[in-house]
Amino acid sequence: QVQLVESGGGLVQAGGSLRLSCAASGSIFSIDPMGWYRQAPGKQRELVASITSGGSTNYADSVKGRFTISRDNAKNTVYLQMNSLKPEDTAVYYCSGDAGWSARVRYWGQGTQVTVSS
Repeated sequence: QVQLVESGGGLVQAGGSLRLSCAASGSIFSIDPMGWYRQAPGKQRELVASITSGGSTNYADSVKGRFTISRDNAKNTVYLQMNSLKPEDTAVYYCSGDAGWSARVRYWGQGTQVTVSS
């Protein structure tokens, strides 16, 4: 059974930085792409950034220029470097990864809280 475990969330002042990490473990052959979603109270979960094993990235318009996603394919680990954080970035951030054996299966982490104070 595949598990995704996030770390690195916390409380930070506006303008500060956080680095989120997500490591996959279990019965893993490949997970591609991997990404980060976030969900704020009263809002639906939205894609923040994603990255393929080949290094192709995609970002939400709201985080372009501030966030950087990267991954270590050998470790099935994905990172999200978040700079110039804003209060509107406050949300639960979820790591995700698509099963290499099926385009219909997506793994999810439990989420990590990111709170940005003004």
